[in-house]
Amino acid sequence: MSESRAATAPPRGPVDPVKVLLHRHRDLCERAVDPLEIAAGLEAHGVTDRTAARFRHRDVFSLAEELYARVPRGGAAAPDAAPGRDRAGEPERPWLPAALLPGAVCGLTAAGHALTTGPLRLALTTAGALGLVGAGVWCVRRGPLRAPGRGVPGMPVWTPLLVLYAAFGDGLLGQLLRGGVDRTWSPATGAVLGLALAVPPAAGCARLYAVRAGRRLAGSRGLTDFTARARPLLLAVVALQLCALAGLLALARLVPGTVPGAFAPAVALGLLLFLARLLAVHGYAEAASAGLGAACAAEGLACVSVLAGRLPGGGALGVPVRAVVDAWGPAAVPTLACGAAALALLVHAAAVLSRASAHTRRL
Repeated sequence: MSESRAATAPPRGPVDPVKVLLHRHRDLCERAVDPLEIAAGLEAHGVTDRTAARFRHRDVFSLAEELYARVPRGGAAAPDAAPGRDRAGEPERPWLPAALLPGAVCGLTAAGHALTTGPLRLALTTAGALGLVGAGVWCVRRGPLRAPGRGVPGMPVWTPLLVLYAAFGDGLLGQLLRGGVDRTWSPATGAVLGLALAVPPAAGCARLYAVRAGRRLAGSRGLTDFTARARPLLLAVVALQLCALAGLLALARLVPGTVPGAFAPAVALGLLLFLARLLAVHGYAEAASAGLGAACAAEGLACVSVLAGRLPGGGALGVPVRAVVDAWGPAAVPTLACGAAALALLVHAAAVLSRASAHTRRL
């Protein structure tokens, strides 16, 4: 090392800067099960590869290895470092049966709706809707879609409302534009069935992303390197889920007795729900909630604006929605609402899920 570099390097001994950093982040270093977790935690606190250079390390990963080595440890591994445990450190459970349950409940409900009439149909449909909500809740609390301690605020409200609009919204909006609700209409059971059937591939894609991102994190030697490898992985997983979703929606349209409904809004909604859950699983529940809430608000405002347009002096309020529906049909409203929200969440996910801190175990 040259004399100039020796003069500018942080001194060792009583003013050892690494020791100062270790004291500042002692809880993180003691809790971590490997140096990668320390590197991710440092990144979350704003430490970059350039910062690590001031500590005589080439990158944050190398600095994390020294911090990990300096912390005294016992011989036993931490509980969440054991094999067969999930990101929260709890034992992994079989997740496929839970992921299949929403599709099974929705399929039985659609069959009951098609084969019955009158009060019996209403009772079966109501029971099936409640069962679908329960199956969805159970599904997201298990396996790859589980986000312990990071539930999405508002998701128990936004998700059912968005699915209800996918089933009934186009018919409701069409009748409002024609002057009011004066008759019943069939819900788009095919769209809801396709969304329910898409839960297992969504869980599989979420698990694939978590595993592959962890391997890329382990093989990276810098935060920039990891970011460059994580973003293409995210886009590939999203594309894979999109293909599975589109295929299952097309298949559900062919099921006898189902009302197909529009294809584009169901695809947009399925992608929005997948991205929201993926963000929640990796610690960004607020952004997921904002995306779901924005889409729900846009669909609700579209219906409200049509009603407000018939009030005295409010004729202009319903013009934008009427123009969109006249040009592309009622399905354009949920397509634009869910599609715009999904695009915003995808851009946000590409930024935040490419950080190492998004892929650490959370205690």
